[in-house]
Amino acid sequence: MLITGFGAFPGARFNPTTDLVERIARRRRPRLSDIRIVARVLPVTMRDAPRSLRQLCEECRPDILLMFGLAARTPYLRIETRARNARSVLFPDAAGARGLATSISGDGPREMRSRAPHAALLKTLREARVPARLSHDAGRYVCNLAYWHALSHLRGGSDAPLVQFLHVPTVAPAASRRSRRHKAVTMQDLVRAGEAALLSLAAARR
Repeated sequence: MLITGFGAFPGARFNPTTDLVERIARRRRPRLSDIRIVARVLPVTMRDAPRSLRQLCEECRPDILLMFGLAARTPYLRIETRARNARSVLFPDAAGARGLATSISGDGPREMRSRAPHAALLKTLREARVPARLSHDAGRYVCNLAYWHALSHLRGGSDAPLVQFLHVPTVAPAASRRSRRHKAVTMQDLVRAGEAALLSLAAARR
């Protein structure tokens, strides 16, 4: 299994997914003992993120690709059901570059849908006591771009790898009483949710 996060980008000097994927990969719970996890952090650039992702997939040949990205203004986890053939020409990436066109692929479909079991994932995350919802819009930034390329590169028949993207909120300090009172999501919550999502996808792949 390959799990990916992203580095910092304009407006988010700290991206929790960088730490999140490394923590998940270090988990030593019995339920994860038969799962080989490779964790990597992708650059938040329109040029390098798709290229790095393709290289990782060719090297690892994962049966499951679980991707994490930051949606700072959303207070819950978003289970992205599809990637859209769209990107912003307004917001610069971490290298200061902007998209030159509003579409990712000029002759591609309007969207690409994930084959992952979204309803089961939603149930699993809620059982893990983490707020989560299904989402049909992964945005127009590098997250959506990487998701699009992952679905395109790994598509195939029924034995093709499962690809899923999860947007996570900004994390609150674990020791913050105020954040606990308002039920803000902590890093511990995200690690628990990530492990639950990983196991749910592994069960579906079997």
